[in-house]
Amino acid sequence: MLVPTEKFIKNAILNHKRGKIFFPNNFVKFGSSTAIRQALIRLEEKGLLVRLAQGIYLYPKEHKQLGLLYPSLEEIALAISKRDKARIIPTGIQALNKLGLSTQVPMNLVYLTDGSPRTVKIKNNTIKYKIASPKILSAKSETNILVIQALREIGQKNLDGNQLEKIKNILKTVDKDLIKHDMKLAPVWISKIMEEILKNKE
Repeated sequence: MLVPTEKFIKNAILNHKRGKIFFPNNFVKFGSSTAIRQALIRLEEKGLLVRLAQGIYLYPKEHKQLGLLYPSLEEIALAISKRDKARIIPTGIQALNKLGLSTQVPMNLVYLTDGSPRTVKIKNNTIKYKIASPKILSAKSETNILVIQALREIGQKNLDGNQLEKIKNILKTVDKDLIKHDMKLAPVWISKIMEEILKNKE
């Protein structure tokens, strides 16, 4: 027989589509933190939920051939940031990947955030949140932020003509006023690249 907290949580979960990520604080109205934690453990044991990490649960999708389908690290990272009401900025290889500058998919993700710094371990991978400077968080365009982070990852000395051309084509899609604002937040060498794009847009 289901205890009340477990029953309420189960019904709440079943009202969502499969693939949804849950945290204990999604269920605070159903009982104490101890009761919620115990209920989630029981629902995991019964196969309704899959535990992705401490305090992170998945209501999994199922595929006939592939079995349980797990969310990507990025989907988990976004769910955590949404829970924490925090902004996150991709860095490194992930920024390159999102802009189409690399086909490499990072095994571990690092984000800049205005939330709490932490490292979340998901099986053999990690999601790391590092404190972002207020400067970069004041950028107005997500594309500009990704470009700045991607160029930081490449480095001024390693930037080749092909990469530069791709960056220019990406920035051509961004409103010039946003480029004008965000280029002031970038290192000087990146700012110069953005300024060159501006001149070509005017």
